[in-house]
Amino acid sequence: MKSWQIITVLLLYLVLVGSVACNPFDGGKEESTARLVEVVRGDLTFTVSGSGSMEVSNEVELAFDSGGSIDKIYVEEGDNVSEGTVLAKLETDDLELALTKAQVAYIKAQLAVSEAQVAVTKTQVAQQTAEYDLEKAQDLYAEADIQTARTAVTQARSYLEYAEGVLEKAKITRDIIKWTNEVSTAGEKLRATEVRLNNILAAPDTTEEVTIKRRQVELAGQSLQLAEQSLELAEQSLALPRQSLEQARKQLDEATITTPFNGLIATVYVEEGDVISPPTMVPKAIIHLIDPNSMELKVQVDEIDVPEVKPGQRAIIEVDALPAILIEGKVSFISLLPMKEAGVTVYDVKVRFDVPEGIGLRVGMSATADIIITERNNVLLVPDRAIKQDSQGNTIVEVMVNGQIEERMVIIGIGDSYQTEIVEGLKEGETVIGKRAKT
Repeated sequence: MKSWQIITVLLLYLVLVGSVACNPFDGGKEESTARLVEVVRGDLTFTVSGSGSMEVSNEVELAFDSGGSIDKIYVEEGDNVSEGTVLAKLETDDLELALTKAQVAYIKAQLAVSEAQVAVTKTQVAQQTAEYDLEKAQDLYAEADIQTARTAVTQARSYLEYAEGVLEKAKITRDIIKWTNEVSTAGEKLRATEVRLNNILAAPDTTEEVTIKRRQVELAGQSLQLAEQSLELAEQSLALPRQSLEQARKQLDEATITTPFNGLIATVYVEEGDVISPPTMVPKAIIHLIDPNSMELKVQVDEIDVPEVKPGQRAIIEVDALPAILIEGKVSFISLLPMKEAGVTVYDVKVRFDVPEGIGLRVGMSATADIIITERNNVLLVPDRAIKQDSQGNTIVEVMVNGQIEERMVIIGIGDSYQTEIVEGLKEGETVIGKRAKT
């Protein structure tokens, strides 16, 4: 239900200024009294209240992810533990042996991969060496053959020129016939040497040694291809030992329970030596861990009030068992689904807060939360009984001015059954009539 709390900055206690003996509206025929109240400044807080019980906001039921016999339980109920602390473990001799075997198999597979990588490197070097030797052989034999062919061309051309010169000078028929034949033969020889030179320039690596070197390059390339295939197979073969090793480690890890956060051991459900079945749909709880430093209050809020409640709003909590302590928290959750409490529709609202040290707060304690919906600070306040309406429906108050009653229109803000905020129409220190009752 809604409630209002008034925290005054200045004096909010009603000041009795005086009383009027005769009614100014009926000429003194009827006697009435008027309580005069001073307009003051103060703080006004609008809250929505709900009751419920304390819960921890962070808790977990810890369980083994595999079955076996419980070897050690390292904690007792009530122990404070830090994140990462080992709480319990199963017997792990078989699991540790399986892990060792998996590690050995994985190392062997890694060595096979390393050997395959070395083989690839060696064949790469062999291929590069063969390519280098081929290039040297091509350069060596090409240069020698080209030089020989060029010399032959030069000699053939020189002899042709000589024969043509002698033929020119020949006088007798016999010499003319002889050197005519020599010129023809020299021309044929020159053409033949030029053809050989051109062929060598076009394909200078046709020697036998160059052919052998080229074959060595081809063989080195094939060896490299085989080595790379062997490396690929070795890497593929490494996948299974790796998976086996990961599985062995996982099974060993699952045989140990550690704390996921700093907390308090609330319950230990088993004892050392108990045999735990492998988990199926619902693992067997071993330890109940809670965080006692972060609690929340779950309260039920009436359906009329819950629309005004928003996440993040401040709330003041009063614990039934600790009435002298007020705790501040914030709204963290508002349920979308309703509940029925004694025929009334309510909604769950959670208020989260940090637990002050040493106050003795425990899970399940009953408490009430006042959720702060609206706050007004240092505003003008008058008692609710001073607010009236005139015949036209305007909001008015009766102000005492120089001993006379004056009706004044005002604009009001929030209010409750005790105090109302005056937004416009009054000043601090003015006196209003808080009550007029006929007698």
